[in-house]
Amino acid sequence: MKKHINPKHAILSLTIIVFIGAFILSILTAVTIGAVKVSLADVYRIVLYQVSFGSIKIGEESFLSSGTMYEIVWNLRMPRVIMGAIIGVLLAMCGVVMQATVQNPLADPYILGISSGASLGATFSIMIGASAVFTGVLAIMGTAFWAFIGALGAMALVLLLTHMGGGRVTSAKLVLAGCVVGSLCSAFTNMMIYIGKDAENMKSVTYWLLGSMVSARWYKLLLPGICAVAGMLFFLTQLRTLNTLLLGDEAAMTLGVDLAKWQRIYMIMTSLLSAIAVCTCGIVGFVGLMIPHIVRGFAGSDHRFSLPLASLSGGIFLIWADVLARVIIKNTEIPLGIITSAIGAPIFVYMMVRKSYGFGGND
Repeated sequence: MKKHINPKHAILSLTIIVFIGAFILSILTAVTIGAVKVSLADVYRIVLYQVSFGSIKIGEESFLSSGTMYEIVWNLRMPRVIMGAIIGVLLAMCGVVMQATVQNPLADPYILGISSGASLGATFSIMIGASAVFTGVLAIMGTAFWAFIGALGAMALVLLLTHMGGGRVTSAKLVLAGCVVGSLCSAFTNMMIYIGKDAENMKSVTYWLLGSMVSARWYKLLLPGICAVAGMLFFLTQLRTLNTLLLGDEAAMTLGVDLAKWQRIYMIMTSLLSAIAVCTCGIVGFVGLMIPHIVRGFAGSDHRFSLPLASLSGGIFLIWADVLARVIIKNTEIPLGIITSAIGAPIFVYMMVRKSYGFGGND
């Protein structure tokens, strides 16, 4: 018997392939944009030479492995563009999973107070100074490390609050616990900024809290890159369960899905991945909230399509948002969080006016 192919599924599968191409093309094209103009051909030649470990050489080797153009393309812009792609994938992927887990289409990776916890850790490191409290290895750890510790601490506190008083862990409990922890962390962060006397440190805190890719280097891509790949592979094995969660608590229990178990697993996973993203480049808002909404608008809520499409869209969006942050004002770089908020807020308002913030049906 010939199997019937759903035309919409075929179109969405083709769309995923198109988005993969757009993702790669965005990376290569974004590298050409900046204060110093670089042709796409030069980018292609340098990248091809580097990724082939020198076996594919188109042009002079001195141009492909040293000199000003090589430094701009390979050591400055390429790590930054790839970091934007990775962080965009992480945030959008976490947004899709988080919204399915708490069954709330207005949720995003920061609903559990993870960003506020990371802000608290980073502010502690910059304003107070880790060396003033700790000695040895802990004293010399960077801002990213303390941001990660703060994010994990916030996640642990949220999970503790949701289990207090007994009873089943519900989406309402998770959301409320996230609001409580986020407010608490924000209060301590603001207190440290308020009592801080060093103007330079205050500027550093403010810039970090607004998000930036300026610190991107090749060695900093390893951890978020591995986490993005591992997270995607894991969630791709969970597509059926994620789709079941959208049906509601009663339906999930009827189908034999242990809702509380998978909620905990997905919350821990998305919290860890979000923490990695935040500690890598600071606070970048609206990606995990906005991108899943846009993708569900044309792909529906079936995670077989919405998860990969949202992840790719998040990467593409953050690549070009970072380009805009670099070039919108000459000789000045705007924090990335300002760009994403300026783009995301009007889109979100439009969605609310259109009331297009539901999950829709599964195909």
